[in-house]
Amino acid sequence: MISRGGRLTHDRTRLIMSNGSASLRFLDPKTLHETGSVTVRDGNVAVRDLNELEYVRGEIFANVWHTDRIARIAPESGRVTGWIGLRNLLPQVYQLEPEAVLNGIAYDEVHDRLFVTGKLWPKLFEVHLERER
Repeated sequence: MISRGGRLTHDRTRLIMSNGSASLRFLDPKTLHETGSVTVRDGNVAVRDLNELEYVRGEIFANVWHTDRIARIAPESGRVTGWIGLRNLLPQVYQLEPEAVLNGIAYDEVHDRLFVTGKLWPKLFEVHLERER
C-alpha cells in the first residue's frame, strides 16, 4: 500500500512503484500484477525511504525522504549510478517546518528539463542535467 503520494512512475511499458523501503516493484499497467522487483543499493548499502519517483532518460530518479538528494537508479539492477545533490537549493528562510523537505520531481521529456520542489516549498526549481558523454 502507498502511504505517501508520488511513489509511482512508468517507463512506457511498466509501472514502477516504491513503498518507501529500498525496493522498487514493477507492475503490469493493465493488470497491476507484479512483474519484477529490485532492491536499490549504493554499493553494498540498501537505500531506504525512496519517495518521489520519476523515469528520466532510461533511469529512475528517486528522492530519499528527509534528504536533499536524488538517487539515479539503473532499473535493471537497482544499482545507484549517481546522486543529484540539492543541498541549500531552498533558502533556509523558507524551511520553517521539519517537513519542508525535497519531495517533488517532474521531468519534461520534450524540452529535457527536470523540475524539483518540496513539501511546503513556495517555489519550483528547474534543474539542468548534463548529458553523459
